[in-house]
Formats: sequence, structure tokens, C-alpha cells
Amino acid sequence: MSSTRRGEGDRGIERVPLRDVATEVPPEARREPPTRPPEPLPVTAWVTDGRGRTFRADGEALAWTPRAVYVRYVDPVGREGFAWLWASAVSRR
Repeated sequence: MSSTRRGEGDRGIERVPLRDVATEVPPEARREPPTRPPEPLPVTAWVTDGRGRTFRADGEALAWTPRAVYVRYVDPVGREGFAWLWASAVSRR
């Protein structure tokens, strides 16, 4: 199985491996129907990965609820990840 992204224009960016995937908010925190903008919004997010490392990442908000934001982010190594993060950890750029 390849670790590069497939579909949606296939940018060829390496995906974050499972061991380093961001810790997400629990599903109960995002039960409301999400708002999806016509275009992704540029954001900065605090991400904690699967190894417990926290970093600040530039990314895009793809959807959100009152409590959580679905973010496409790029980790410090340059890999692409997707995660539902707490809204308080995300700010618009």
C-alpha cells in the first residue's frame, strides 16, 4: 500500500503514516452536521500526533462544527494529514 495521497488531483504529497496520525476529538464532540465552505479556509492549528508530539501546523479547514474543525495539515516533515481537532486549537490565517 502506497503512502502517497490518491484522488482529488493527486498532488503526490506523502501522507502521515498511521503511527503519527493526529489525535482527534471524540466522535461525540462532532455530532452536529458540519459546515462545509465552498473553498477550504487557510488556518493554523495545534496538532498532537500519535506519539504525543505537539506542533503548530499550517493547513486548511475543510469542515467544522461548533466544537471541532476538520483540518488538512502539513506536519513538520512535510507530510499531509487530516484530522478533526478541537475548535480552540485552530485559528484562521
